[in-house]
Amino acid sequence: MSQEKNPSFVRFQGVEKRFGKVVAVKEMDLDVPEGALVTLLGPSGCGKTTLLRMLAGLETPTRGDIFIKGKRINDLPIHRRNLGMIFQNYALFPHKTIFDNVAFGLKYRDVSKSIMKEKVEKALETVRLPGVGNRMPSQLSGGQQQRIALARAIVIEPDVLLMDEPLSALDENLREDMRREIDNLQQDLGVTTIFVTHDQREALSMSDKVVVMKDGFIQQEGTPEEVYNDSANHFVADFLGHSNFLKAAVEGEQDGYLKARLDDDSLCLVNPAGEFSRGDRAEIVIRAQKMTLGYNSDFARQEDMNYFFGRIVDRSYMGGEVSYFVELSPGQVLHVINFVKRAPYRRGDEVYVKADPFHCRLLKE
Repeated sequence: MSQEKNPSFVRFQGVEKRFGKVVAVKEMDLDVPEGALVTLLGPSGCGKTTLLRMLAGLETPTRGDIFIKGKRINDLPIHRRNLGMIFQNYALFPHKTIFDNVAFGLKYRDVSKSIMKEKVEKALETVRLPGVGNRMPSQLSGGQQQRIALARAIVIEPDVLLMDEPLSALDENLREDMRREIDNLQQDLGVTTIFVTHDQREALSMSDKVVVMKDGFIQQEGTPEEVYNDSANHFVADFLGHSNFLKAAVEGEQDGYLKARLDDDSLCLVNPAGEFSRGDRAEIVIRAQKMTLGYNSDFARQEDMNYFFGRIVDRSYMGGEVSYFVELSPGQVLHVINFVKRAPYRRGDEVYVKADPFHCRLLKE
């Protein structure tokens, strides 16, 4: 029978961090399950890196407790926490060989030279860079150096792997490759991983759980699908992807959906998720990718709920898809992203925008 995994492998309990009068992390409660990849996502200054540094032992909590495997580690020295760490700048020693860089953490763990050699070679094979032990970091590309940093982090067989913006120094194509590589490696090793990023694509594509942060607080935590499709508030919906926000009031129910009247007096059926009553003020949230366009001249429907009419005032062609901005009225613009199935619409085209009621969500105003 397989051993049950610990749902609180890493725990932050009432953790707060102050720098003088500035509160970087506020009364944080967070559980990281064993074997999971959990991403701390948010803008600069939201507290995500401070949280990671407290876990690593590089900062001391002002109050609260941090646990790994049920053991309080607040006062435990860094070298006794058994953590693997990867940073944005790789932090490789430029004057040491790749072998010595990867073996660095083992030298403080009373490992024999033969076992050390075996572990380093295995780590290099794991990151698909066998046979580079005698090279210097300057002889490797940026992506290869990042893999060496990953090898150095996993060679000690850490209880927890910490990654702080590890891909931000790479170009976009290389970031995509490394994103997949880290994701696959983490699943193969089964190591509990906490990944810090401000990049929503990294968070959504790699994570078992996403923790969205702002101003030192957790705004929402859940699976990528939960935080994207059922955002808890305006900030989360706005930070994760391209969203449109339309102010409205709830009028009642129709066909299993809630009916909302927008401030311009148009009507929209919305997903009934959430507790709303007739008369409640709310924001309708519609993802830019969840709407479709058509020419006004092609519109042939009597019922116009969930249809919006306007003119394209801007667009950005991005190869497989096009980003459109449709002005409905002065100051009211919808952002629509569609795959290219035909000749793209152009500035000035009179169009309608269709929004499926299922993809229209309500947030309390």
